[in-house]
Amino acid sequence: MAAQEKVTNLEQRLKSSIQTGVSPADELALKTTKEIVIKFIEMGRCSPSTFEEVFTQIFSVIKKTLNPK
Repeated sequence: MAAQEKVTNLEQRLKSSIQTGVSPADELALKTTKEIVIKFIEMGRCSPSTFEEVFTQIFSVIKKTLNPK
């Protein structure tokens, strides 16, 4: 699956998760992660083979930043 397809799939999952009651902090973290990953794809720092790993790492850092407990 190409990186663009993964981003499109991610956008669809974001929309459905927002409708199912994701917390505002999680919603913000997901949206921010999506934007960063899109920039990484544009810059060539993320490929379809590394998409999941990169997304997970970025999301984890953003979650820790938003909830530093």
